[in-house]
Amino acid sequence: MNRLVAFLAANVVPIMFLGISAAGIIMADLTLSSVSSDVSERVFRNLFLVLSLIIPIVAGLGLNFGIVLGAMAGQIGLILIQNGKIGGLEGLFVATAGSIPLAILFGYLTGLLFNRTRGREMITGIILGFFANGIYQFVFLILAGPVIPLHAEDVLLTKRNLDGTVSPLMGLRVTMNLTMIEAALDYPLEHFAPDGWIRKMSASMFGDRFAGSIPIRFGGVKWATIPILTLLTNVALCFGLTWFLRTKLGQDLRAVGQDSHVAEVSGIRVDRCRIIAIIMSMVLAAMGQIIFLQNMAVMNTYQSHEQVGFYAIAALLVGGATVSRASIWNAIFGTILFHLLIVVVSTAGSRLESPQIGEYLREFFAYAVIGVTLALHAWRSKRG
Repeated sequence: MNRLVAFLAANVVPIMFLGISAAGIIMADLTLSSVSSDVSERVFRNLFLVLSLIIPIVAGLGLNFGIVLGAMAGQIGLILIQNGKIGGLEGLFVATAGSIPLAILFGYLTGLLFNRTRGREMITGIILGFFANGIYQFVFLILAGPVIPLHAEDVLLTKRNLDGTVSPLMGLRVTMNLTMIEAALDYPLEHFAPDGWIRKMSASMFGDRFAGSIPIRFGGVKWATIPILTLLTNVALCFGLTWFLRTKLGQDLRAVGQDSHVAEVSGIRVDRCRIIAIIMSMVLAAMGQIIFLQNMAVMNTYQSHEQVGFYAIAALLVGGATVSRASIWNAIFGTILFHLLIVVVSTAGSRLESPQIGEYLREFFAYAVIGVTLALHAWRSKRG
């Protein structure tokens, strides 16, 4: 009995969300196949971002709301390839290569700031995200074009002259269509060999799998579509994190997270470890944002990164993670459960002919789970 009570107390957030999701499916009269299909697509494109939060938690930095800076770095990489007209998998690689140095720089500066605000990293990360967003908007609203040499018409704001010609203005477009890299990771053969023999042979042998995805069918109904390369990327990150946390540096990060004073006495350079943890989180967040946006195929230049931290953190917490403890399984289960709830409330809202209700509920649950988890953490810390 005591074990059951302890289990329920430790997993109150995921249990609560699982119950709400089940009730929503029943009330909205949704089919499990349609829900499964929508959830699987969301999980594959969002999991990488959620996994980027694990290392800072292990290192004792708490929930890294500062990953919004990593998302900005990823978007800057996408802006560069959009301006240079580089598409397909090559475009993804170039965008990633361009975003990593920026993510490292942002992570280093953020790590220095977090070392000066030790114990208040989460609120510092939130405020830092707002501050960095202001700089980001200044750079791409004012400097893009006149100072930063961007020239593509589908990147810069333009005006049509009376003679029919188009003149570029300063500042980037509010929305960019990323058609050149649309689903380049999810369906690579569409970009790698759109008309070649590889695609034709794959189509004749595997049917729908020719584009690099496998449809999961059961009872004549499609339950999910698994993008192979995206799945392998997420699996590689999971194994990579597992391996890294077993290395000397990974063990140092664990020691810092458990007790920074004891770690420092033991000869571990605590400040350096904390900075490394933030840098790694930022780099992974930049890559995760690129994976997310290539699937969406559209980027809101000034807003796509704003809610990255809140939604990724909410997904991780729904999986049973806390401010001081997180695992890969928390990230996987939380991403599935959080997006299950998002799909349910969004679909229920559309069936009520009021999509705004679904949007409201999505915002409500995202912030509610963060608030509940932080309150539980404070309560448990006070008891302990």
